[in-house]
Amino acid sequence: MQNDEGQNMDLYIPRKCSATNRLIIAKDHASVQINVGHLDANGIYTGQFTTLALCGYIRAQGDADSALDRIWQKKKAELRQ
Repeated sequence: MQNDEGQNMDLYIPRKCSATNRLIIAKDHASVQINVGHLDANGIYTGQFTTLALCGYIRAQGDADSALDRIWQKKKAELRQ
């Protein structure tokens, strides 16, 4: 919820899993959030990054590696890297 000034007033904003779009609840202690850095043509870090979140369910199934690869390939095509 936002107030009249546009400031966010919620105390807790749940994240969504990047692979399954499930809500990552506060009690999901197996979830991870990963920042993937962007590189320029010379392989030097540009200071920008993309945040990916994986829920504990994906990690428990053993699909975290393939989900991360699939998501990053899609994002990389969008960013043209």
